[in-house]
Order: sequence, then C-alpha cells, then structure tokens
Amino acid sequence: MSRYRILLAAVSAVLLAAVAGCSSGDGSREEPGVRTGARAEAAPAPASGSPFWVDPESDAARQVRLWQGQGRTADAAALRRIADRPVATWPSGADPGAGIRRAVAGAAKDKRTALFVAYDIPHRDCGKYSAGGANGSDGYRAWTGKFAEAIGDAPAVVVLEPDAIAHMVDGCTTPDHHAERYQLLDEAIDTLKRLPRTKVYLDAGNPSWIPDPDSLVEPLRRAGIDRADGFALNVSNFQTDGAVRAYGVKVSRGLGGKHFVMDTSRNGDGPLSDGRDQAWCNPPGRSLGAPPSVRTGDPLVDAYLWIKRPGDSDGPCRGGPSAGTWWPEYALGLAKRARF
Repeated sequence: MSRYRILLAAVSAVLLAAVAGCSSGDGSREEPGVRTGARAEAAPAPASGSPFWVDPESDAARQVRLWQGQGRTADAAALRRIADRPVATWPSGADPGAGIRRAVAGAAKDKRTALFVAYDIPHRDCGKYSAGGANGSDGYRAWTGKFAEAIGDAPAVVVLEPDAIAHMVDGCTTPDHHAERYQLLDEAIDTLKRLPRTKVYLDAGNPSWIPDPDSLVEPLRRAGIDRADGFALNVSNFQTDGAVRAYGVKVSRGLGGKHFVMDTSRNGDGPLSDGRDQAWCNPPGRSLGAPPSVRTGDPLVDAYLWIKRPGDSDGPCRGGPSAGTWWPEYALGLAKRARF
C-alpha cells in the first residue's frame, strides 16, 4: 500500500474512532475569538479530500446569509468558496477553552476533525500588528494547559505558534527571550502530544521569510520538533505551492524526513511581485489557493490547510482593519479570483 493510501486510511480510522467514542456532539495573524449567532440549518459539506470540520457560524458563513438577505446573491455565491470549507480556529483570550470546546463539539457532531492554531507565545510578533501573547512563562503554561484540556480525546490538528521560530532565526525576537521560548515550545509539544488523537505541527515560516532552510533545522530541533508530527509552512503568507513544497523538502531532509503541512488559504496567485514593503500585509489582487485536503500527492505533505482565515485582515495596512478582523470585501476579492 502506498504511503498516500496509508495516510488516508489513518485519517479515516481516527475519524471513525472519534465517532464511536462520542455520545454528543513575517505576517500579522492576531485572530478574533469565537462569536455566537443564529445556528445554520445544516453544516456545509467539506471539500473533497478534507476530513476537517467546517464551522457553520464562521464570519464567512454569516456574511453569506447577510448578503443573501440583501439581494447580493452573486457575491454570496462567490463567498461560499470560503464559507463551505474548513478553516482553522484561532482560540484567543486568557482562557481558550470555550472556543475550542465549541469546535470540538461541532466536529464530533459532523464526524470531523477540528483544526486549531495555538498562538499565545510571550513577546508574540515582536510587538508588531499581532503583539500580545501570554504574560510570561507561567501564563503560557497555564494557557496551553487549558488548550489541551479543552481538546481532550477528540481528534484534532494543532498548528503551534506561527512566527515563533522564524522570529528567532531572523533576529526580531531578541536573544534574551530565546531560551524561554525554546523551553515553552518544547513543553507545549509535550502537553499537546499527551492527548491521544492530537497531531502537532510546529510553524517554520516560509521560503520568502527565511531563505536558507538549513538555518531552521537546529532551532526546530531545540524546540522539540522530534516529538511533534511535523512542521507547518506558509502560514498567513502567499508563497506558491511549488516554492513551499520544494522548501519543505529541504527542511524535512535536515530533520530526518519530518512531514509538513502547507497553508494554501490565499496563495492562488502567489505573492505580490512588485517588491513593495509589507508585501505580506493585505496585498491586492490575491486569490484563494488549493482547497483543504489530505490528498496532496506528496508523501511528505500531510495536508493542504487553510490556516489563515481567508478574509481576516493582516493588519491596518492598505485600508484594512486591525489584525484578525473580518474584512468582507477583501474576502470577496479572494473568492472571486479563485480558480476552483
């Protein structure tokens, strides 16, 4: 049996086990907390090849209903390209549990796997658009403990701490914080991997940010990558699938064959090519990338994921709202230019 078939079989087994065991249901990336609203009548069907949960109350799904009610039927139909596909949940606040439990319950009801981003490391984003994070080491340990407790024995995938490694490699995170960060990432991997059905992918930036993939190998090892399921690339960025895959193969080689996942949420037209500053921040003319799927055709690539939520602003640049805020017109542009 090919490694590809083995991966699909493993995913199916995890999902079936989850059902049997449940009686009920450099980029800016600050993400808003889970919001409440009227329930949709039914959850949308996930994209082919994706085992991940689709949130029927996402910003995109609510925007679709709003535009339908306003008679913007063509725009609503286009935006369903986002609303009908699984996108990561970014739990926020001192206690991430409520948002995680909601996603876990929804995923169990739909016989799916929940996808999360853990993003609360101290000194996050070097104080830039997504500044914040836990208040010190003890605060972060408490936060990751609540994060893990809320997942429990549910099937889940966690992308761990976008930016954290790359910001140490590029020097943005000052050396006096490095030892603390390595220790916290190492402990977070241990905390999450104690869960019986959680996969963990430690973020490793993107090929435009850290051009030399070999420079990531030792930092990833110091952070505990050997005990994680792999690493994540292109989170909240726009690098092409080909560039990301080739880069990932080189990082993987340095790590003894570690697998990786790729964020394809907004890379359908690749990165902004004119070299302007902040090419990563709300660049115009971009489009949705490959839909989420575990059918990647590459034995090293475990999944294409929409880790960045398409339509969430990168920060207050090019007329955008604050980082992580839903921006419907930008989302519509991404959706209209999508090639699927």
